[in-house]
Amino acid sequence: MSRRFDVIIVGGGMVGAALGCALGQGGLRVAVIESREPEPFTAEQEYGLRVSALGIASQHILENLGVWQQLQNWRISPYERMTVWDAGGTGKIEFDVAETGEQVLGHIVENALIQRALFEASAQEENIQWFCPASLQGFVADKDEVIVTLDTGEVLLSQLIVGADGANSKVRDLAGILRQSRDYHQQAIVANVGTQLPHERTARQRFLPDGILAFLPLADGRCSIVWSSETARSEYLMNLDDDAFTAELGEMFEHALGEITSVSKRATFPLAGRHAETYIKSRIALVGDAAHTVHPLAGQGVNLGFLDIAELSHLLLNSDRDLGSLHLLRKYERARAGENELMLRSMEGFKLLFNNKNPVLGWLRNTGLSITNQVSPLKQLFMHQAMGQSGDVPPLARRRIEESA
Repeated sequence: MSRRFDVIIVGGGMVGAALGCALGQGGLRVAVIESREPEPFTAEQEYGLRVSALGIASQHILENLGVWQQLQNWRISPYERMTVWDAGGTGKIEFDVAETGEQVLGHIVENALIQRALFEASAQEENIQWFCPASLQGFVADKDEVIVTLDTGEVLLSQLIVGADGANSKVRDLAGILRQSRDYHQQAIVANVGTQLPHERTARQRFLPDGILAFLPLADGRCSIVWSSETARSEYLMNLDDDAFTAELGEMFEHALGEITSVSKRATFPLAGRHAETYIKSRIALVGDAAHTVHPLAGQGVNLGFLDIAELSHLLLNSDRDLGSLHLLRKYERARAGENELMLRSMEGFKLLFNNKNPVLGWLRNTGLSITNQVSPLKQLFMHQAMGQSGDVPPLARRRIEESA
């Protein structure tokens, strides 16, 4: 026996769960398909290795979905300053919240906690149903509806299927949507480290000859590190014991926070830039990593995904058309694909500029950092872009009216 919904979302990670909340709270009947329920939060649990640097727009989305307070009750790590410098010279740029009119530049939040908070919020909505554990077996999209089959044997019907199932999206593959892909031949090492000096709520990033090293402040005084480097170099670093690794880490960071006093377990993930050739087909839409992945040097991955769902949910909730119609879905693609493509290419440009030993490029990047640091309007432009406040953001990504009054 089949069950009918307005929208079926494949993938209940951060982006898929946020879309489910937005649509369900707006009155649509939503199914979310996810292979594993996110773990409940306990105050004693170790900090996760995968974190996101949430910009102000993403914060507003989570506030408007009613989950931000829960995250604050658990643990979030605000940062008020950001320092970026180049290992190949004297170029340096510093951002300060005092220049923005906001209270913070952003927050470092564990991915698992974001997903769990959204899961709990959606569980309170009668018209959101999670099929978990379950996975997509296949689907058929015809002119009238989408017929979705799960590995449990259940059959679901809807007007629209949304692929929020990550970089290796099965929805995208089954839909026959191709993507452009660029292997960066790099890996990112993630870990949580203790430091001799306090982080002072400052995010720090150093451009290295073969990658980028970021120290992101955590609420317990430690830092979450993201260290991207060429694959062979990353494998070498992963094979070091903790003492050798922390010594190498401290040296690469110029001991900006003194000695590295502790390190958690480490993990790696490969880096690549990918962009779907289209975000939509009739009755099919892609969001988040299913549509695009970018280099983590600017921390924009999940922020772009949240803006995807803010735009798509706004269109779906305010439409009197068939939710799977190409006319409607093209509005979503026009609003998001160009912006995401620009961010992808910008990050690749930064990577090329900074991970390059050409002395002319070295002079350009150091001069550029120094000039940007001294020109306030240019700094403001960079800050607002990083915070997700540039351009015309969807209503879900705006500050609540009662808070801005």
